[in-house]
This record gives sequence, C-alpha cells and structure tokens, in this order.
Amino acid sequence: MPRAIYDTASGTVEATAYLAVEDFLHSSVKGLWESFWGQDEPLPFYVSSIHNSNLRFYQAEKAIAKGRVGGLCATAIMLNNPKHPQGKWDDVVQLAILRPDIGNRASVENDCKPSLSALGEALFFTLRVLFARSLSKYNIPLSLNSVYVLLVDSQYGGVLKVEGDITKLEMDVNDVYGCAAEWIKTNALITFSPVDRIWTKLGNANWGDIGALQVLFATFHSITQYAGISNNSVEDLAADHSSRLQARRIERQLWDSRSSGNGLFRLEQHCASTEIVEVHEESVTLVSEKSMKLEAGSVLLIEDSNWQKGYHINEVLTDGEIPYYIASPVEDPGKALFMYVGSHPSQLEPAWEDMKLWYQVQRQTKILKIMKQNGLSSKYLPQLSASGRIVHPGKCRRQNGGNCDYPCCGIPILVTTSVGTTVADMVRVGQFGKDEAIRCCHDCLSALSAAASAGIRHGDIRPENVIFVTSGVSQPYFVLVGWGHAILEEKDRPAMNLHFSSTYALQEGRLCSASDAESLVYMLYFSSGGDMPDLDSIEGALQWRQTSWSRRLIQQKLGDISAVLKAFADYVDSLCGTPYRMDYDIWLRRLERHNRGEEHGKEIETSI
Repeated sequence: MPRAIYDTASGTVEATAYLAVEDFLHSSVKGLWESFWGQDEPLPFYVSSIHNSNLRFYQAEKAIAKGRVGGLCATAIMLNNPKHPQGKWDDVVQLAILRPDIGNRASVENDCKPSLSALGEALFFTLRVLFARSLSKYNIPLSLNSVYVLLVDSQYGGVLKVEGDITKLEMDVNDVYGCAAEWIKTNALITFSPVDRIWTKLGNANWGDIGALQVLFATFHSITQYAGISNNSVEDLAADHSSRLQARRIERQLWDSRSSGNGLFRLEQHCASTEIVEVHEESVTLVSEKSMKLEAGSVLLIEDSNWQKGYHINEVLTDGEIPYYIASPVEDPGKALFMYVGSHPSQLEPAWEDMKLWYQVQRQTKILKIMKQNGLSSKYLPQLSASGRIVHPGKCRRQNGGNCDYPCCGIPILVTTSVGTTVADMVRVGQFGKDEAIRCCHDCLSALSAAASAGIRHGDIRPENVIFVTSGVSQPYFVLVGWGHAILEEKDRPAMNLHFSSTYALQEGRLCSASDAESLVYMLYFSSGGDMPDLDSIEGALQWRQTSWSRRLIQQKLGDISAVLKAFADYVDSLCGTPYRMDYDIWLRRLERHNRGEEHGKEIETSI
C-alpha cells in the first residue's frame, strides 16, 4: 500500500492506491471464501470501484486508462450477476472508502472517530445499498439489513457498520435528504471501530495484526450474509495450522536452519534457472526434526538453576486442545502432580497450538511464581511444585547458552500440585450435581478472592480450568487452574471464549471487577444443564448474554439448584460492566453457611 494516497503533482500515487485497495479486497474475499466455504465452490464475488460522476461501477484499471482516476470515490465487493455484469447497487456486498484523513482521525485527541465528511459519505453509500436491496427484484433475505464499510488510508483504517430496517424510511420527494437523515437518527444503528497499521510495507494483509484481522472479520461477516454459515470454523483451521505450514515449507523449500539454533529459516535454492518448470511433489523431501512423543511410562529429567529432578509420567490427558500429564517424582512414586510440557525453543512459527503451549507453560509459570512471592497459599489455587527445562540423555552440544539439535533440549516444563478431574469431564459423565455446583461456586470464589488480593485476575474461567480434588483429602474441593491468561496489568488481555467470557471482555477486550464472577456464573449454568447455543461470532455471543440476562434464564436455572446461587447471579448481573468492586467475602460467608447448614445443621452466625 503506498505511503501517501493523494499527490497534488501527479495522480500516479492515487492510482496505485486504488489498485492496491482492489487487490486487497480481492485477496481477502478470495482467501476467506476458499478457506471457510470450500475451494471446490467457484468464487461468487468480484471487486469493482465506483465513480462519483454517475455512481456506476468501473474497474480501477479502466478508470486509470481513461484518465478518470480522480473521480473514483469507493471500492466494492460485488456479487456476480450474469444478467447485469456491469454491476448494480443491490449486488454490493461490502464497501471500502479510500480517504487521506483516516489516520489523522485515528487518535485519542479525536476520540478515534472518522471525519464528518468521511462519515457522511459512508452513510450515503450504505443508505443507497440498503435502499437498492429493498427494491431489488431478486429474493434478497430480510437479514441483509446491515452494511459494512471499510474506511482506509495508507496506514490506518476503521470499520463502520450501519444496520437498520429500511422499510421504516418515510420518503418525501420534496425532502429526500431530510427523510434519510431522520431515518438514520431514529432507525439506524451505527457503530465504528478504529484500527491502525492495517497494511504491511509489502502491501499485503498482515495476518498477525489485530487491525488486519478486524478488517477481514468485517469481510467475513459480509460474505456470511449472502453465503450463510461457513463450512469450516476458525477452530478447525487453527487445528490444521501446523500441517498447512509444513506444506507451505515443502512447496517453497524452506529448511530449518539448525546451525544457529535460533529458529530462523533460510531459503535454499537448489537450482538456478530462467525456465519455469513443473516441480513434482514427490521430488521434494523435507528433512524434519525428530519429534518428541511423551507417553505413559516416560521419565523426564528437569533441570533448574541449582537442581535436577526426575519425573515419571503416569497418564496423558488433554483439555480438548493440547495435552498435559499426570506425573510423580521418581523419589516419591505415590505423589501425583500435574505436568505441563511446552514446545521446543527453536520452533518459533506462529502456530496456534504453540501459543497455547506458551500460555500454559511459560506464562502460567510466571503467574504462579508471582503468587508464591505474594504468599498466596490457598488450597483452591494451584501451587508451583517445580519448573525448569528438560535435560536429555547424552552429551549436550549447545553453545553460548542456546540449545542443541536434540529434539527435547531446552523444552520448558511446569509441575503443579493438586490433581483432579476437570468439571468438563464431570459434566460429561453426569457427576456434577447440586452439591458440586454450590461447592464449586464457593471454592472458585475463594481462589478469585485470594488472587485479587495480589492484583491478579484469572481471565479464562471455563469447565476445563476447574478441577475436583478427591484423592487423599477428607473433604473434596475444587481448584481453579489454568492461570496462563491471568491479568497482571492493564496491557494484558484475557482469553476470548464465546460461551464463558464476560460481556465486558468480549466488548472491550479487558476485564472489569466482576468479569471472573460473570464467567463463573456461565460455567455453573452450563455445568448444571443450562442451554448453551452454538455461537460463531462475538455479536451472537453478546446477543445471547443480553437475552439470557433480560429474560432471567440464568437466574431461573441456578434458582432450581439453590436460592443462594440465584441470588449470586442477580448480584453479578447488577455489577456487570460497572467499576464497582466485587465483594467476595459476603458471598463466601453465605455459601459456607449454606454448606454447613446442610452438613451439620443450622448454626448461629454473629455476622452477616
């Protein structure tokens, strides 16, 4: 993407910018379609630009060739229409407006809002699209009542969404613009989200940048309006990331550079030829590293700064995404511990599963060390037993503090106390009943209260991150685990889960005081048999939360279990999204009193 959009001396930069926008939209819609709806289906979309003289659609190349680039005012993703190949307004799927002042407006001083001229232009286009859809001769679904507009320049951008029922537009031919303005004020829902740095220096979408992802998500939702729910989910594609990455390395002959041990890659060109030749897949071989496979019965030696300790793996488990292990120290075979094993330090490809391992091992190790330093020793919190790196057999040939080429050299490991069954597994086998729900609420709140005293919030409460400890204890209890996504400071971001994340986390990407408690309520609701719909977007997740709270579905379900859980849900509902502090103590006392009342009869309480 060019650094500047408009050049007063020449139209060359401007022309290149429009070509870049068309290329970006075409690459985006083509890539999303092939990834989510299937490569076998032909692409039903194309990209065209809009000229301001007659508001008709032209390819940017044709406008440039005719010297009319100065009249281009927008670019659109269009639905293929064999009857009208030139394009009609009811064929518009998404719009992009190229403006030079988006970056100037994407700042704190301007509240991250677009300029009034850019906003007015975008609203004019969206209103025209909605109006064209309502008058279309084709069977356009009523759900197509929203339009996404990308406001972009060479560096920054924003996503504008306009939604509303255009049938409520009361038209007066003597005051067309006044009627449109009135409809926008009374019937339209307008949202704008600024993003920055949405282009790389190469002119391609940077998939590792949240800005580019936000723009692509708008295109994804625009396609969904026409094509329906995608055949593939984001989770499925993420699970296959490693295999696709390996296939691309084979295709491009990228080989792992082991000599430096720093995980970088070098390109080896095996031949130099000016001819374009066909390369057969069987002629390319990839020399891959030996993979380390941990099984029950394996013994690992962990090295810290001043000691070495062996652990015997007894059982291999999974949280549904990545594995973890039940292990015991070699010198104490009867003691059970959780063991988390990270990825090799040289494997720095941005794989989805590698990031999950990093949060599970390295980040969680940091959080547990901070808890230990702050003296948090609640039995409802996991305790750090050991952390270090794997020591492999034989002589290590690492140099300058790095790692050698042995498959497991330097892999980080975390060992924690308290071993139990996850709530997810308990629900699966029908072992999570009324008593477990009340005890789980009390114990998780105890863990959250203890962590909050040190300024730590969990940020990833779900059934897989709560375990039920029964072995070796007189009274079973729950432990809140999975602290890798914990929030220590303002810049930290929680994990996003459409079913269990709090409303504030989904909307703002941060936690408020009651966020963890709200996630706990959703977990209890789900674990107690509450109806959890299939959610495929943040918008759908927020809509489900709003409907459930407003209709009191969550309170009714938890009320069937106990009055105290219903009251707790009411309290959390009143606190969601507010800056007020979460009062853990009063609910811990009420839950504890409820448990004592069931087990030992009623007792007199001197305080409330």
